[in-house]
Amino acid sequence: MSKVLILTGDAAEALEVFYPYYRLLEEGHEVTIAAPTKKKLQTVVHDFEPHMETFTEKHAYGLEAHASFDEVKPEEFDGLIIPGGRAPEHIRMHERIPSIVKHFFDENKPVGAICHAALVFAVVPEVAKGRSMTAFSNCRPEVEQAGARYVEEHLHTEGNLVSGHAWPDLPGFMKEFLKLLNR
Repeated sequence: MSKVLILTGDAAEALEVFYPYYRLLEEGHEVTIAAPTKKKLQTVVHDFEPHMETFTEKHAYGLEAHASFDEVKPEEFDGLIIPGGRAPEHIRMHERIPSIVKHFFDENKPVGAICHAALVFAVVPEVAKGRSMTAFSNCRPEVEQAGARYVEEHLHTEGNLVSGHAWPDLPGFMKEFLKLLNR
């Protein structure tokens, strides 16, 4: 089976990290969760409430990071998933993120980016330039600034990149990612 890397950090959307993690394990794949430091991460739940014009954020489950970004050797992995939440805004500032992410695009390995994961492409715009992708609608400016065309769909696959709008799209997102991984 394949080895998949999940790049995340504190304040990752709980469903967007746990769903892919357990789905990949269920299929028999080996999964490594990497974060800025090897520690117990705090995930969050983003939800919508009628009285709010934007989403709310509440603490969710803890999650152990198996490795730090400094320990990651991207050539050892067959696929990459970047969950959303607020984690992408933070992890993109780590000096290793551009080279790790770029490796998966250079080698045409499957990449899954959901919701706010598109923020990571701001630090590696060369992997997004000229592509079409979706993301949480509030990330549209960053997608376009990275040189990609924002697609108003809940799920979009182009080449080796599967992009999803938000956590309700996880079943289709993982179905498409697994198709690429298992080819």
